[in-house]
Amino acid sequence: MSALRLKKGASRKSAYDLRDPNTDVIESHTLAVVVDNEAGVLARVIGLFSGRGYNIDSLTVAEIDHTGHRSRITIVTTGTPAVIEQIKAQLGRIVPVHEVHDLTVEGTSVERELALFKVAGEGEKRVEALRLADIFRANVVDSTLNSFIFEITGTPEKIDAFAELMRPLGLVSLARTGVAALSRGDVQLP
Repeated sequence: MSALRLKKGASRKSAYDLRDPNTDVIESHTLAVVVDNEAGVLARVIGLFSGRGYNIDSLTVAEIDHTGHRSRITIVTTGTPAVIEQIKAQLGRIVPVHEVHDLTVEGTSVERELALFKVAGEGEKRVEALRLADIFRANVVDSTLNSFIFEITGTPEKIDAFAELMRPLGLVSLARTGVAALSRGDVQLP
């Protein structure tokens, strides 16, 4: 009888966490952190990352409870499984932090990002930019004789793909909001 040949790593559909915490594989994780909405809290959270040399790929913050004065910080970061666990543990020890959730491992989640693209072009490039915007369901929010500003919402991968296609057509500038994410289903996470 042959041994089971299981790949390292767990899929989002797996009931088992097959990841080796000692592996050197760099993974991207989305963390949802509920904190007190007061001055200096964001600086303390960011200071934890910068002080230890961890990178933040995306960061969004907004108040989620006006009466309880709570905010939600959504952070996308990368690291080995051991580094991610260390980040979560250190975030949990900061005083104004109430909850830390790793949306990547706690089940499926929906991630979206908003981006604005300024594309300058004339003639056929202008027409092609409009065609691609239609395919990607991007909205034209501003138009001049020489340029468009497109608004697009989607996964970070969709935003990246749209940017790559717009570069040869005259992409002038790009602004991104960062990832906003929520758990799917009946899970009651903030």
